[in-house]
Amino acid sequence: MLKVGDKLPQFEGLNQDGEKVSSEQLIGKKLVVFFYPQANTPTCTVEACNLSDNYSKLQKAGFQLLGISGDSVKKQKNFHSKFTFPYDLIADESHEILEKFGVWKEKTTFGKTYMGIVRTTFIFDEKGICERVIEKVTSKTAAEQILEG
Repeated sequence: MLKVGDKLPQFEGLNQDGEKVSSEQLIGKKLVVFFYPQANTPTCTVEACNLSDNYSKLQKAGFQLLGISGDSVKKQKNFHSKFTFPYDLIADESHEILEKFGVWKEKTTFGKTYMGIVRTTFIFDEKGICERVIEKVTSKTAAEQILEG
């Protein structure tokens, strides 16, 4: 998994509108990249809505936000439209971005082992250097966890 001091990995993905978003476009502002397991699921919705509800506070602190999951562009569009999120959601069906950040891992739930996304938030400075990694994301207070750093 990416750690403090690491550089923002180079990546390119499609947002909820099918438009290309690349890591190069994100340099120059503080950046929050949050990974969530699946669009429109209860815990992921709570997290994404908490970030949306606190978006103006995050912007005042100088942050831009980007959400990424392994969902399709269509699923991301549905999720984005349903809750009118003010930030982009990237579809990473190939798991290429997930693997670059190290959040595509083996997980175990109810004794069943499978590959999945580990809910994680990365915070980068203006130069694209990782300043913080939040591994124990609390969905209801995700924005406060970012701002308290």
